[in-house]
Amino acid sequence: MAIRIGNGYDIHRLVGDRPLILGGVKIDHELGLLGHSDADVLTHAIMDAMLGALSLGDIGHYFPPTDPQWAGADSLKLLEQVHALIQSQGWQIGNIDSVIVAERPKLKPHIKTMRDRLATTLQLAPDQIGIKATTNEKLGPVGREEGIAAYAVALLMRA
Repeated sequence: MAIRIGNGYDIHRLVGDRPLILGGVKIDHELGLLGHSDADVLTHAIMDAMLGALSLGDIGHYFPPTDPQWAGADSLKLLEQVHALIQSQGWQIGNIDSVIVAERPKLKPHIKTMRDRLATTLQLAPDQIGIKATTNEKLGPVGREEGIAAYAVALLMRA
């Protein structure tokens, strides 16, 4: 098969005294995401989508939260490693599409920067990465501003 598709999902709890990082971009907000690494839900969802397309497991397999070497890790650096892995398997990214679900802060002003940062990390054109933001209409844990979630789909093609 010449193409593969994978999907990814991640959610992290919002807490005080942590930076809010999405798509490798630090966003000014009174709360940040709690996690072993930098808790960048968008980048984590993208990595899981890439890995899933090739049935290579999930990011917890490669970067377990029990391993101290990943404490506070920059998720873009982890994304580089996942990208190298899929390339070593003979695949390249066709495109990525994603959705961030958050009540606050407003993410529209940051989407271009996120897209550019992810495109640079993955050596892609910015138009190969779609990022959308939406709210959860005050429903569930995301709607109550307890966390932020992200969904991603990655299309991989034989190199």
